[in-house]
Amino acid sequence: MVELGVNIDHIATVRQARLGKEPDPVAGALASERGGAKWITAHLREDRRHIQDDDIFLIKDQVTVPFNLEMACTEEMINIALKLMPAQVTFVPEKREELTTEGGLDVKKCFQHLKEGTTELKSQGISVSFFIDPDDEQIQATKEAGAQFGELHTGDYANAQKSDAQDRELVRLVAAGETMHGLGLGVNAGHGLNYINVEPTLRIPHLEQLHIGHGIVAVALFEGMEKAVREMVELIS
Repeated sequence: MVELGVNIDHIATVRQARLGKEPDPVAGALASERGGAKWITAHLREDRRHIQDDDIFLIKDQVTVPFNLEMACTEEMINIALKLMPAQVTFVPEKREELTTEGGLDVKKCFQHLKEGTTELKSQGISVSFFIDPDDEQIQATKEAGAQFGELHTGDYANAQKSDAQDRELVRLVAAGETMHGLGLGVNAGHGLNYINVEPTLRIPHLEQLHIGHGIVAVALFEGMEKAVREMVELIS
């Protein structure tokens, strides 16, 4: 069964609009757990635009499901991860001008840097995943750098405006899942998924984790977090 990881970043986005205390990402994480989430995900960005350092330590302390920390592969973030000791770190690319993470890591270009960061985290028992496009060369580089998982970037699929374009992207994701599994990589996926487009992604073979954030938080504004998560769990089940 595919496990749902709920990304609670955009609860913090709303909070940071007023630089106050509400809504509380920790409460959102606990509600997600009650709704059936098997992972909690948060992205601690270098610019701290939403999730803050205190958030991740409070979440890790209070939830009982595994915590997946998304972060850039930098010395600062690796040091934070080694203090936090999440179950999983997912290395993601970051650009200061982007609205959200767009596109996968260029593992080939940053190979040595990512390999060193991966080795350091794995030595302390932290599982490592790379956020990558469904590209054979990037998948091969992910394996060679030592990651245990790849998280397939589903943004091109989710953003496709026509059904034939969406179908082409889904074919790429399915092929990538097979390639990853053949190399011994665990298969995760996420980005841009919602209640309308998520079900076809279940065709990705050997899929273990789906990490979804904005689509769930958007529905939670009207239905509540626990109910919104429960509905997504039912869809992917």
